[in-house]
Amino acid sequence: MGLGDTIKAGNKASIQHRAKAMIFLRHHLHESLKSEYLTVKDPLLLWKNLKEGYDHQKTIILPKAREEWTHLRLQDFKSVCEYNSSMFRIVSQLKLCGENITDGDILEKTFTTFHASNIILQQQYREKGFKKYSELILVAEHNNKLLLKNHESRPTGSRSFPEVNADAFNGHNRGRGPGRGCGRGRGRGQNHS
Repeated sequence: MGLGDTIKAGNKASIQHRAKAMIFLRHHLHESLKSEYLTVKDPLLLWKNLKEGYDHQKTIILPKAREEWTHLRLQDFKSVCEYNSSMFRIVSQLKLCGENITDGDILEKTFTTFHASNIILQQQYREKGFKKYSELILVAEHNNKLLLKNHESRPTGSRSFPEVNADAFNGHNRGRGPGRGCGRGRGRGQNHS
């Protein structure tokens, strides 16, 4: 009988196994929780209390992870390494919540989020027939400059900012104001009487 059996209902764990399980569980508890559950002596009861108090995290984590997965785009990152880190964080959260994410899903997500200017590179990667995401990332990191060329360009679907009038920006307004506008004088903002 292992330590994992001590947190199952109806177990016949020895006092020694339960003590080892409690030591293990307390060792891995956050400091604030250690004092909160100090009086609990049974690993099964401690496990049930923790599960009751914190198992709802899935209802919080899953919607956020799904949203991040939906909006995850390779072109939004400065490097393949940053993208890879975010990808694994999101996939870990989805798997924690019981979602089945395969290497095929991750590959397809990555391929479909290439920047439009890298469509040929995307096709070349597809033709190589990668079966594992880790293989793709190794090659992609070597081609990081080509893959993320979009960092200098605008994001897909965005509009450029309107240009600022250089004269207005430099303070050379030609509107009404002291010494300007209708009235006397000719010239550019100078008072000619």
